[in-house]
Amino acid sequence: MSAMLLNKEKWPEFIGKLTGKNLWAPKLEGEAMRFAPVAEDEVPELTDGNTRIPPKNIVFPQTETMYRFQLGDFEMKEPELKEEMILLGIRPCDARAMVIVDKLFSWDVDDPYYLKRRELVTLVGLACSEPGLNCFCTSLGGGPASTEGLDLLMVDLGDSYLLETITPKGEALVSEVSELLIEADTEKIKMKKKMVSESEGKIKRSVDHKGIPEGLPGLWEDPLWKSVSASCLGCGTCTYLCPTCHCFDIQDETEGFEARRCRMWDSCMFEEYTLHTSGHNPRPTRRERTRNRINHKYNYYVDKFDVIACVGCGRCINLCPVNIDIVEILRQVKEAL
Repeated sequence: MSAMLLNKEKWPEFIGKLTGKNLWAPKLEGEAMRFAPVAEDEVPELTDGNTRIPPKNIVFPQTETMYRFQLGDFEMKEPELKEEMILLGIRPCDARAMVIVDKLFSWDVDDPYYLKRRELVTLVGLACSEPGLNCFCTSLGGGPASTEGLDLLMVDLGDSYLLETITPKGEALVSEVSELLIEADTEKIKMKKKMVSESEGKIKRSVDHKGIPEGLPGLWEDPLWKSVSASCLGCGTCTYLCPTCHCFDIQDETEGFEARRCRMWDSCMFEEYTLHTSGHNPRPTRRERTRNRINHKYNYYVDKFDVIACVGCGRCINLCPVNIDIVEILRQVKEAL
């Protein structure tokens, strides 16, 4: 891992060298911060905090065409995925979330759509100097400057960015802008370590998940599920804005003789998600659906892939319209165990 320094005075020039490479960065669109393409005349300013919309929608689009066909014709035309892209300013927790979701999409059968996009994207992370109020990434194996899933990590040192290459993709990107960089000296490395330590100290929330994955099945009929789900609206915000949630539906759409098969995000918090054609629903109330959501992240995924499907980004807490708090739910789980 090499460490280079980019003076912020050269930031516009740095961006200029990357905009021709399908550069995406956090941008305010309406009231929501999300990743969006950077135009040639734009110079994005990276600020603290996660985007409201997680960057999972770059590699796992909310609506995605799987293939097109004409009615009466057996030929299927799949979309061509060739264009490389750079995500600039992704937070370590969101990059780590992609690594977790990779396990699902490369499990029993490789998903060609997701995995091709992952292959084409370069992730340039930005370490968090000011973690959010509800961040708890350090409880789940992450951290403000975690490099898991990243190709390149940027650390804001005030007047400059420290750039640490992690993968060959990161090295290739640095080589594109090498004339703008200088080698980081020992003092800058010490500044980075101090910033990371201070940032970790600002994370005030935590989850003690020891014993939870093993203990959850024994709480299947526990009354806590009724109490923690009592205020739930079933809106799906917690799952749509979660960087590790990956449920989807597949539908065929037709217009005249043209048709396509597409998949789109779905949510286990929706009543229709498990509704059978017969009318039977194995998860008829929000009690069962809340129970499933927690079990999926902290038990089922652990059993299957040996990792908790949560990175502690805090989005589901910050944006729940009725203030349901997953940290509090897990505290009650721990107490019940």
